[in-house]
Amino acid sequence: MNIKHLIESRVSVNRFDTSRALSDADISELVRLATLAPSAYNFQNWKFIAVRTPQAKERLKEVAFGQQKVADAPVTFIVVGTLEAHVGLPQALQPSVDAGIMPQTVADVWVGMARHTHPGNPQLQRDEALRSGSLAAMTMMLAAEGMGLASSAMSGFSVAGVKREFKLGAADVPVMLLSIGYAAAGNWPQKARKPLQEVMEFA
Repeated sequence: MNIKHLIESRVSVNRFDTSRALSDADISELVRLATLAPSAYNFQNWKFIAVRTPQAKERLKEVAFGQQKVADAPVTFIVVGTLEAHVGLPQALQPSVDAGIMPQTVADVWVGMARHTHPGNPQLQRDEALRSGSLAAMTMMLAAEGMGLASSAMSGFSVAGVKREFKLGAADVPVMLLSIGYAAAGNWPQKARKPLQEVMEFA
């Protein structure tokens, strides 16, 4: 399926087929594809916790206000954005330098710029963590569609509860939960969207 069809056919799923599991390889492939999303300076300021055991699902369900799809989907990802991304930027860029994609001089400039703007600016760090995590999550949703899977993104959870239950650090920002699996019967079709004239303008 081409990307236009994937976007037009994607729905947010509340009912998952509990009889169908996802393999470790499928879960890893979803994360690999998610990490191809863009991020400022190529920070790659994200990580993904794949919640898949019954015990972990129950812990997550408890802090996700009892949403049943957390238990029913074969995996729910906790998509995490990371603060202080400028600290690890040299290491994040080095593979591109080593591969000849980016000159070392350019990498050095990017590192210098990030180290000038990000330290001491918690709002910017948080904004970038949320942007990067959201871009990665949307990439994962489209990857799931392309693999014949369905997804459901959730903002309904206790941030403090997720951080506590899954031992996230001070620099970790839970961006969203993303349940992925095979759709069961009874899901709504894609909901209607506002007309373009309400959301678009030319400048």
